[in-house]
Amino acid sequence: MATKKGLPVIKNDRCKGCGICIEFCPKEVLKPTIDETPEVSSDDCIGCKMCQFRCPDLAIEVEERRE
Repeated sequence: MATKKGLPVIKNDRCKGCGICIEFCPKEVLKPTIDETPEVSSDDCIGCKMCQFRCPDLAIEVEERRE
């Protein structure tokens, strides 16, 4: 049976590095970088889209994928 997964895609031109997406991710998929923009650091995204919904700058979109 296929498992629903997600893939967060960061729009760096919109991201201001506030870290809200990192705080709301229940699986700790996003990590801060030196320039404060988040990066996807694991393959554990469950596709809940909490990061996408909470981003005040619409700088993140979670794409659905199947495994």
